[in-house]
Amino acid sequence: MAAFKENARSSLILAGKVLNEAISFLVFTVLDILDFLLCYTYKVIDFIIEAEWKPCYCSSTKEAITSSGTILVSEQGESKIVCLTSSSKLHLEEISDTLYTRPSLVSEVSKSTVNELKRRKLDNAAVIQQSCERLKNGSVRSTFTVNSTIVEMLQGKIGGQKSHDLNPRWSDCDCKTCNSWSSSSKDSLFVRVDGSKENVQEDVIFIHGFISSSAFWTETLFPNFSKAAKSKYRLFAVDLLGFGRSPKPNDSLYTIREHLDMIEKSVLEPYKVKSFHIVAHSLGCILALALAVKYPGSVKSLTLIAPPYFPAPKGEQATQYMMRRVAPRRVWPPIAFGSSIACWYEHVSRTICLVICKNHRLWEFLTKLITRNRIKTYLIEGFCCHTHNAAWHTLHNIICGTAGKIEGYLDIVRNRLKCEVTVFHGEDDELIPVECSYNVQSRIPRAHVKVVEKKDHITIVVGRQRSFARELEEIWRNSTG
Repeated sequence: MAAFKENARSSLILAGKVLNEAISFLVFTVLDILDFLLCYTYKVIDFIIEAEWKPCYCSSTKEAITSSGTILVSEQGESKIVCLTSSSKLHLEEISDTLYTRPSLVSEVSKSTVNELKRRKLDNAAVIQQSCERLKNGSVRSTFTVNSTIVEMLQGKIGGQKSHDLNPRWSDCDCKTCNSWSSSSKDSLFVRVDGSKENVQEDVIFIHGFISSSAFWTETLFPNFSKAAKSKYRLFAVDLLGFGRSPKPNDSLYTIREHLDMIEKSVLEPYKVKSFHIVAHSLGCILALALAVKYPGSVKSLTLIAPPYFPAPKGEQATQYMMRRVAPRRVWPPIAFGSSIACWYEHVSRTICLVICKNHRLWEFLTKLITRNRIKTYLIEGFCCHTHNAAWHTLHNIICGTAGKIEGYLDIVRNRLKCEVTVFHGEDDELIPVECSYNVQSRIPRAHVKVVEKKDHITIVVGRQRSFARELEEIWRNSTG
């Protein structure tokens, strides 16, 4: 009888997987075509409203060569030279290839076109090589593939022009919450500071995850820290670049360097922070590791919550492997479906931002009305207060683009940092599976992994904030970093 039940259960699971695969294929085939059509739709609308063609990542990639502050990009057989000043040096290796290399049905159907582009690309590469040698008398530093859209987006950073485009696009929200930074020309992150104001003994930096905000911490943990902790620790919670009340520049590529620079400029420098504890969630864990690597002698403890670390198998390209893991192109579970849309479809996800983010005040009002104002809307606010440009580039350049670097970060934390490393994970997390935390522990054997039963990606913090606040206080007290 037991064997029969087990066989029946296995059959149901297999049938469910097959059904999920079949439905997913149909749904994502439709989305492939829809995204292709939306590309041209937005080009026309952008031109009508903003009087210029806006670049997107549907254009073909180009071979590019860098040498001593110069990028040479081929444009359909002709060379386009972009000169960079030393103050605006670009680190194009921080830009993820997943921005412009996402296999789909449309790309498969267009194989013949792709092959023709590859043939032209080889011809163009030869033209670039010759031109670059004439330009710099040889000394070529590196050759790589880059999308022409990236070069177009970087024009505002070249030649001493303005550092940021302050005007919101027509499809972005321009309310006071989302756009207050542009009216004041503010060029630092929105930071919420709590805890000790005088005789500060230690500092703690909280870094939120993807499409979230500082409220993820300030509405949950901050009110639940003990008086003793608040008299000792100064607590910083930031809205990351592009999210919440922080700047959302249209011309930013939201690379890890830009995110870290803003954290430094907004927290470490103005508040004269010399040493600190770090608490980070999801995508924020990547920024936390990068920050710890940059300041190995300053980190007193490192607490990671649901870190997205998927070691790429040998022979696999790390960025592409990471994209497939966090965005598997499946309709079930729903959180995987949402992440797949956000990661694979530039124009579909822009449409969703247009409907949700531009009208977030309406959704917040309806939520309060339906619930009779019984629940706080901070999670909705954090989810809605961003631009498509910020979410799209942060997702690709941080989560996917750093996939090949995380192992190096973890090794440095293991070898050069002496601080305590604690990893929390929800047992029912369907977006970032528990295996990710154990993967971190495999690289940092001293890391302590705590798996919390019946909690997922969000409820690992939300709903257990009082107990989690006590756990953090204990970690800080026991820290010897």
